[in-house]
Amino acid sequence: MEKIYYAVYLNPSRPDFAITMTESERAIMGQHVIYWTKKLKEGKVYAFGPVMDPKEIYGLGIVAVENEQELIDIIADDPAGEIKQYEYYPMRAVVPNILIE
Repeated sequence: MEKIYYAVYLNPSRPDFAITMTESERAIMGQHVIYWTKKLKEGKVYAFGPVMDPKEIYGLGIVAVENEQELIDIIADDPAGEIKQYEYYPMRAVVPNILIE
């Protein structure tokens, strides 16, 4: 089955979240990084990390899954879901590494 690609946005709960995180929020974000690193190693995530937009720092990931429900499940299991909100959008064209080399 061909993979479906999504751009996944993790929106902060407040504009200055990255600067004003509490200790408990920082711990959750540490678990969030561990979680997404695991998904990266599983081949479900191509890239993820913070986007340093001057208006607001937010998270961005490129995810490859079998279907939308798999993405919904990945998002539901992310520890950061309790302090931030996700948005995701399908991507129409993703060039696999094999075609670039």
